[in-house]
Amino acid sequence: MLKNFIGRKIEKDIFSPDENVKCRFILDSGKIYYSVYKNNEIIIKPSALGFLICGEEPLFDHFGLIRTQTKKHHETIELQWGENRYIKNNYTETAFYLAENKNPYRIMTLRFRVFDDAVAFRYEIQPQNKFRRITIKDELTEFNVDLNTTAWKIPAYQPDRYEYNYEKTPVYNLDQSVHTPLTLCTPNGYYLSIHEAALYNYGSMTLKLDKNQNLKTDITPLSDHTKAHVDLPFKTPWRLIMIADSAIGLTANQTMYALNDPPKGDFGWVKTLKFIGIWWAMYVGEWTWAPGDRHGATTEHAREYIDAAVKLGISGLLIEGWNEGWEGDWLENGVNNEFTISTPDFDLDEVSYYADRRNIEIVGHHETVGFVDNYERQMESAYNYYAKHGIHYIKTGYSGSMMMVNGRREFHHSQAGVNHYQKTVELAAKKHICLDIHEPIKGTGIERTWPNLLSREGARGQEYEGGSLKPSHACMLPYTRLLAGGMDYTSGIFDIRNSAKRLSTTLARQLAYFVTIYSGMQMAADRPFIYEKFPEAFKFIRDIPTNFEETIPLAGEIGEYFVVARKDRESLNWYIGGVTNENDRNIYIDFNFLDDGIYQAEVYADGKDAHYLDNPLSIDIKKKRIVRGSLINLYMAPGGGFAIRLKRIK
Repeated sequence: MLKNFIGRKIEKDIFSPDENVKCRFILDSGKIYYSVYKNNEIIIKPSALGFLICGEEPLFDHFGLIRTQTKKHHETIELQWGENRYIKNNYTETAFYLAENKNPYRIMTLRFRVFDDAVAFRYEIQPQNKFRRITIKDELTEFNVDLNTTAWKIPAYQPDRYEYNYEKTPVYNLDQSVHTPLTLCTPNGYYLSIHEAALYNYGSMTLKLDKNQNLKTDITPLSDHTKAHVDLPFKTPWRLIMIADSAIGLTANQTMYALNDPPKGDFGWVKTLKFIGIWWAMYVGEWTWAPGDRHGATTEHAREYIDAAVKLGISGLLIEGWNEGWEGDWLENGVNNEFTISTPDFDLDEVSYYADRRNIEIVGHHETVGFVDNYERQMESAYNYYAKHGIHYIKTGYSGSMMMVNGRREFHHSQAGVNHYQKTVELAAKKHICLDIHEPIKGTGIERTWPNLLSREGARGQEYEGGSLKPSHACMLPYTRLLAGGMDYTSGIFDIRNSAKRLSTTLARQLAYFVTIYSGMQMAADRPFIYEKFPEAFKFIRDIPTNFEETIPLAGEIGEYFVVARKDRESLNWYIGGVTNENDRNIYIDFNFLDDGIYQAEVYADGKDAHYLDNPLSIDIKKKRIVRGSLINLYMAPGGGFAIRLKRIK
């Protein structure tokens, strides 16, 4: 017998382990809602849940509650690589089993998990009496924050996907769809970020205000204007609300990974990587992707870069533009790309053999330009081709404004795009290949399940330097995009004053990026001969690892500055980085987070006369002794930053 009837209201509270966060489930007149509280202050007002189903009655009304099931869960998860080795997975879970009170008596489960710093929930739709497959017309999930809440957003459904500058705006202005993570600051001072976890076989969630001024999901549609076609049983991605008392506290949230499954098999072969590349020389006009007199990806250049990687102490080399398909307007001609045929001036047999002898990992490259049909026809042979040549890393790219999937133009972030990206991850895993995906689907923590997905782009990186990036951009990312996981920002550009790509940064800031912007595949993006001009500064890039034991955010405000400390997973050493926006500032670093012992600090700071506009190369490199409890003051110039290596010496 159903526990509620139309007209009866049921409320049930679910508390976090520390009881400071509360999620309230509400069943009122057959409709389902939820709300969220922090310290007994409401931060998500009652918000509706449900679906519109093609060819069926809406799935949001006439519900009765069959039963509930509550459990508490406490464990520590170990991640194979990343910003932290261990994360807590402590929550209270309640599953609400629902059934309609009228024909066709459909059933559905809502599963909530309440953490000390987050609330997550998902829909679980079981096979129904009359059908085993549904087409979702719309998801009705709401996140009803106060309309005066401040948001930091980038627009959805635009040609450059996620690659836009973040803007600060009140929620009441969100009448156009925006991507997640959507970071918010409520009028009562709490920081939230609305995102999702474990995104599979479904469109990416975007958000916008509906006609009733409710902040509602807008699932990225397919070309047939539906949201998803799914077989039952089906579980949606987790809808995730990260919660913190401060902006810097938000950056420590790891709930997204806890909501994903453990690895699917043995991934002991996966290793993080630092690499240089035949890449930036094309952006500054020295070389070209396309064959010709200035072709970059030649056998000769590859050998030179392999030798340079050895000399610099870097483990890998990315080679872009080696295959057929870059001639002419490559954005339009991507359907002609060949992924197993090299240009006449590039010999992969020779290059891979030479790299193996020099103990350098080659990072292969597949630029699909979004022509997924062309790519999927070749994927198996292309991955086999790389595996045969001992290549264990691939950077993929999807530069087109849309994808061509099954002959249709689809959004990168639609169900069709999500499913394609997942195919690449799973096929790569079978071939023992790691991926760095550019123009990707956003991160939702699946790296826990598929550790061979080492990095993504998914925001404006340094290829946008030369006028499209302001110093504040890198001070936005830790509080927004980086809540979705690591990013290949292509850091380490030392040729700051190059007229073809004039950067809005100081030299010390370029070092800071290797700490403030994590990536499992971390690129030192400039040309080797530039690094040879700055050996003292480059030492930091050579020294810093790509896999960390622990990460401690130290200080920051959204769009203003960010300071973070990370401990090496293989030693007792720590690394600290900080970046500021267009304003200079002094930062006090308190080393109370250190273990007892003596450390030698190698400090790479902006010179007192540094400025990103007129004196970007001024850098002050010095050493000093540090112990737990030490306090130092560091200057960050306009558009600047700093980096510190703390080497344990006693």
